Amino acid sequence: MILSEIPNIKHTNENNFFLLAGPCAIEGEEMALRIAEKIVSITDKLKIPFIFKGSFKKANRSRIDSFTGIGDEKALKILRKVSETFGVPTVTDIHEISDAQKAAEYVDVLQIPAFLVRQTDLVVAAAETGKVVNLKKGQFMSPASMKHAVQKVLDAGSNKAWITDRGTMFGYQDMIVDFRGIPEMRKFAPTILDVTHSLQQPNQTAGITGGRPGMIETIARAGIVNNVDGLFIETHFDPANAKSDGANMLHLDNLESLLSNLVAIRKTINNL
Repeated sequence: MILSEIPNIKHTNENNFFLLAGPCAIEGEEMALRIAEKIVSITDKLKIPFIFKGSFKKANRSRIDSFTGIGDEKALKILRKVSETFGVPTVTDIHEISDAQKAAEYVDVLQIPAFLVRQTDLVVAAAETGKVVNLKKGQFMSPASMKHAVQKVLDAGSNKAWITDRGTMFGYQDMIVDFRGIPEMRKFAPTILDVTHSLQQPNQTAGITGGRPGMIETIARAGIVNNVDGLFIETHFDPANAKSDGANMLHLDNLESLLSNLVAIRKTINNL
């Protein structure tokens, strides 16, 4: 598995799920370091391989006045500082071909957003950096169709692809996770369940995405039971005032109890 090839990744021999976690967007240095410090402490205690997640910019927003970032280079330098301070790898999403090489100089994993995963040139540009490429399944795509996104990475000369399921559109304003898709996608690449985005309620009339954070543990438990390789969880110490996706983020204070329960479930599953 590609996990052990990522610089600074820890606990890869624990037969545990791995975790991509952090705030939706990098809002500043102090908040990023504060969140990273807490997650590192928890994941070291529970021996969970951890990759810090933070978007260096948010290009996909409902309204033009929504927060998009603090500046590309400034945010990317903060991601590098998180990595250097805590000795952990980092992941960020990219939106344009030019983002691939730029972000690759600062982070260890490049993420392709769900709405862009069919953009061939973007996927190829990410693969050509040599970084792991995390392909988020489009809300409009079947699990089986993700084999083509993975194949694009392979055809670009890289075997470093992951798939992340972030739910499927159900009507106009809700998401559903079809857990039948997890074993299907695991045939193509290591598969991650994006717990928090799966609980989004998009397309609200106010132009601000809603969410159901009270269901986070329910979805996460189901993912572990169904043998996902990793989990993706956005978390913040003040979700109500987060600049992006606060409605579906997990409060940082609740992360340890959640992960403790999930590790216990994974140990049970491993013994079956």
